[in-house]
Amino acid sequence: MVGNFQPHNADTQEYTVSALNGAARRLLEGHFQILWVVGEISNFTRASSGHWYFSLKDDNAQVRCAMFKNRNQFLKFIPKHGDKVRLRAKVSLYEGRGEFQLIGEYIEPAGTGDLQLAFIQLKAQLEAEGLFAPERKKSIPSQVKRIGVITSAKGAALHDILSVLHGRWAGLEVIIADTPVQGAEAPAGLTYALHKLARFHETAPIDIVIIGRGGGSLEDLWAFNNEQLARTIAAYKIPTISAVGHETDFTICDWVADARAPTPSAAAAMASPDHSKAPSRIHEALVRLSKGYTAILKTKGTELRNSRARLRHPGELIEQRVLRIDELELRLKAQQSRLTQQKTAQYQQLFKRLSWHSPARNLRALNEQVLKLQTRLISGQQRLLSAHTGRHKQTEYVLHSLSPMRTVDRGYAILRNADGHVVTGVSGFAEKTKGSATLKDGQINFEVSAINPLNT
Repeated sequence: MVGNFQPHNADTQEYTVSALNGAARRLLEGHFQILWVVGEISNFTRASSGHWYFSLKDDNAQVRCAMFKNRNQFLKFIPKHGDKVRLRAKVSLYEGRGEFQLIGEYIEPAGTGDLQLAFIQLKAQLEAEGLFAPERKKSIPSQVKRIGVITSAKGAALHDILSVLHGRWAGLEVIIADTPVQGAEAPAGLTYALHKLARFHETAPIDIVIIGRGGGSLEDLWAFNNEQLARTIAAYKIPTISAVGHETDFTICDWVADARAPTPSAAAAMASPDHSKAPSRIHEALVRLSKGYTAILKTKGTELRNSRARLRHPGELIEQRVLRIDELELRLKAQQSRLTQQKTAQYQQLFKRLSWHSPARNLRALNEQVLKLQTRLISGQQRLLSAHTGRHKQTEYVLHSLSPMRTVDRGYAILRNADGHVVTGVSGFAEKTKGSATLKDGQINFEVSAINPLNT
């Protein structure tokens, strides 16, 4: 195989990998301005730092994307795998891997507004948690004395609510919690108003709370789609009626409240009794009361007749009780006699067993055993002492026979040098050295004048 190699040209510029990637990044960023890219989200990851990393793809290609926290924290929804989106981004290159990528500036659903998608996501989340379940909602009382209203004091909704309440039942007490119902401060203001009415409720009970405002766009009503506000309403102790917008407007507040009214005026009508219907309602109540009273009298009369039929003369009852007492007394005495006999037999049996296991009897047996053991001990000690005495005498005889003094008794002497060590040969002495000789009847000190070893 023949290769076509070009010779190295000294004028050709050389790049390191880092320098090449840096130059490519600057070329891309300088050529492309901020642009919009449409695609489908894939491999979406939210890092602990808050940055987002994902891919945008279509049927034929994909590109890696990054969106940093300082950009994504202002979005009202979080994209997920499979979402089709429009991404406003700048083109760049990740130098560490030489990877082409987009740096996101803003992202929105393709074909759906970001507010609408955020609304759908929050609604699905709260519904999955059971905050919209009918069984957790409180019933709206029919008889009320005090109503709380949370809305803007400057809005038309408050005027509509007060007009309806005054027309239906002028004696109702209305507690107004003024708060913004639109804008960035509205969710916190609405939540605070709920807490304020809850504190008022502790000293002056409130029967119903109406929370709402007039109609508007999705952006105008957005404060009533706040998650914290929704959770506060769900946990609220006072029954709540949501009256946000017109009949066709729906917010998260409508689903989480105990009841929804299509308009603020309808909420006021739902919460208050109608004084024009009071006479008929009073008549209906009297009719129900009369029927109930008649039914109770009939029931109690039947119970009285049945009780009279079952009622017996007190003297007869006393005789029956006396007979019963006598019967129980005889049974008690018989039972006492049986128990006495049973306990006596048990006592005698236990006494026999106790006598058999008497400590005195055991002590006598133990004393006899001790005497036998003492006799055996004395006999054994005597035998052992005799045996040791014999061995001692034999050992004494052997030691005496092996004693050096027996040899000295036969005319021999034990020689020691000046240090007192026993010397057994002439090599242990030197001329002019001193020593001692132990004889049968004493000791002699000497000085060596000459040494004459034996010739062998």
